[in-house]
Amino acid sequence: MFTPDTYRARRNRLMKDIGSGLVLFLGNEEVGMNYAANIYPFRQDSTFLYFWAVDQPGVAAVIDIDQGTETLFGDDQTMADIVWSGPLPTLADRCAPAGIASSAPLSALAGRLGAAIRQGRRVHFLAPYRAEHTAKLAALLGLHATIARDYRSEAFHAAVIAQRSYKSAEEVADLDAAVDISRQMYAAAMPAAQPGRHEYEVVAEIARVAMAHGARFSFPPICSVHGETLHNPFHRNLMQAGDVMILDSGAETARYNASDITRTIPVGGAFTAQQRLIYEMVLRAQLAAIAAVKPGVRYLDVHLVAARSFAADLKAAGLMKGDVDEAVAAGAHALFFPHGLGHMLGMDVHDMENLEERLVGYRPGLERSTQFGLGYLRLAREMEPGFVITVEPGLYFIPALIDQWKADGTNAAFLDFAEIEKFRDARGYRIEDDVLVTSEGNRLLGPPIPKTVAEVEEACRV
Repeated sequence: MFTPDTYRARRNRLMKDIGSGLVLFLGNEEVGMNYAANIYPFRQDSTFLYFWAVDQPGVAAVIDIDQGTETLFGDDQTMADIVWSGPLPTLADRCAPAGIASSAPLSALAGRLGAAIRQGRRVHFLAPYRAEHTAKLAALLGLHATIARDYRSEAFHAAVIAQRSYKSAEEVADLDAAVDISRQMYAAAMPAAQPGRHEYEVVAEIARVAMAHGARFSFPPICSVHGETLHNPFHRNLMQAGDVMILDSGAETARYNASDITRTIPVGGAFTAQQRLIYEMVLRAQLAAIAAVKPGVRYLDVHLVAARSFAADLKAAGLMKGDVDEAVAAGAHALFFPHGLGHMLGMDVHDMENLEERLVGYRPGLERSTQFGLGYLRLAREMEPGFVITVEPGLYFIPALIDQWKADGTNAAFLDFAEIEKFRDARGYRIEDDVLVTSEGNRLLGPPIPKTVAEVEEACRV
């Protein structure tokens, strides 16, 4: 947690930016995995944490902008709760660290909102991303569940984005700490990637490191020798000599800030000649993209820097042909690079994605592309000092996609499918770092994590 003044300042600015009405915040609830008492690990809504700092289920909050009041709604423990969970701070006690002026029982929330609605006052709320939020909004505001999202407040969305997009010095320090935990996670993972072991053994190593630092995963890790599947949640493959493994993982600190780091690891500690060729293409693209990150530059253009780097290298290797700029404009490189370069990072690993990417990563006049590959870019707008972003180019050899493009003749003017067949089983390669946009340019967050061929091979040695 930060100081009470930090949270008060955040709420005061929110009131100023929205202007009038009531602002409703819904906290998250515990969710059962396979029955009610066997719950998933609880994670509070990030916006709730950002403004209220209360990390417990069953709470809500309201700011009445016109009356200048703010109230945390919730209930204290019953004796049964204490028996099973032990004594916890009261709701009033939880108000003090975030400078919250008053609290009330959760049962009072409906009356507060109902009175405002009867007076014709606006109730601002964020788009729900959980079924429980949709149900609550329907009950509290008299909306049908199927249309509750349609009444979300874009003014509220914009006001949250206007604050959370820019990281304070305290937040940056915590993000640095998250990347430092990732560094230690990768120090454990790289030598664990050995022939005859399973991917889940690597996941166990990074989980141990995260837990030893009082942290947890910022998202379920991607750990697979089949990196050609971009979001591969399957951790049961047996690693074999000659495999390369993508490990895309992150840590969430006790202050809820996330890291998101990817490395491509040669199983057994040495890249083959073909793997080295592909890996160094990815590294060159990433370094070129990071060098292009600075205020006023569209992240869309940084993505295209990586795309042109790939196209030039793939042409030199014989897999692509023709004019590089024309190939990128046509989207031919997306056969190998079918995703966006990166995204915002903060309290969410895809920061504020629940607030809609068109508001977070785009702006009026800068619309999402419909082109394959480029259409997946989560962040396209101009970068500004204080933004924290990921830079994660990758090259992938996806047999089903190669077959489809070859059969359809897609971008045949720029692709040599005969040469591409020689790389058909090369799988996937990705490198990702977390970057702070500064007034002068950028800096990588946290301490360095091995990523040159020599550094990775050295880190993999047992």
